[in-house]
Amino acid sequence: MSSLYLAATDLAPEHLIELRGAKAALESPGFAIQLVNFLGVPIEHGVVHLPVKWRDKIIAMSRIALEKAADIALWSIDPTVPRSANDLLHKLAVTSTGAIGGAFGLSALALELPLSTTVMLRSIADVARSEGEDLLDPNAKFACLSVFALGGRTTTDDATESAYYVTRVGLAQTVSEAAQHLVSKHALKSAAPPLLKLIQNIAARFSLQVSEKAAAQAVPVIGAAGGAFVNYLFIDHYQKMAKGHFTVRRLERLYSPEQIESCYRDL
Repeated sequence: MSSLYLAATDLAPEHLIELRGAKAALESPGFAIQLVNFLGVPIEHGVVHLPVKWRDKIIAMSRIALEKAADIALWSIDPTVPRSANDLLHKLAVTSTGAIGGAFGLSALALELPLSTTVMLRSIADVARSEGEDLLDPNAKFACLSVFALGGRTTTDDATESAYYVTRVGLAQTVSEAAQHLVSKHALKSAAPPLLKLIQNIAARFSLQVSEKAAAQAVPVIGAAGGAFVNYLFIDHYQKMAKGHFTVRRLERLYSPEQIESCYRDL
């Protein structure tokens, strides 16, 4: 186990199964495919119903939603109570906000998105805690926030590379800077420039999924029931990303980050 390179077959059988499951979740397109299956039409059919101004605002809305969620969800969860993640409870909460959003149409997205994002971040932190993360550690908190950057490629990504590790490498420096700033400066979490920079970087990727969600909710016949189901798919996607991400991080603590990455790529 001391070698930098570790073949996938060198993992304990149960850990190999867990890593396979994590990779399957993290590398799947997930949310967009589920939306297309639900709508029965390509996402582009919903995009045409998005006002130009709304399309321009989606990144800003994503950033605001992440900022509010970080203030409320990450810093209020009790890190001292180890327990299994309660995925269903959080699904019910986000589904309810989706029903309200669907009933009032696209105009409700600016109000609904921060609420949904906050609940999803609590759910992500719940998954992290169930996988042994110490949520008193700023790095663990920011790893929770980083989940919103997973599950969507940008045009600058290398299609031959792991989307998961591309995203992790891209966020590594800003995550480190935000954690160091919080520890060394005791900065106000809502005002720390490194945290705002991290949120901005995550928002650029999170907005890809928000755009798909908005496009689906813009379809005229979506309604309250459709809005609820879109949000169900939305949180289900990020719960899967969280489970995969924190499974990988748990295995990295058992072996090493370099060893698990080599195994992940071999798979």
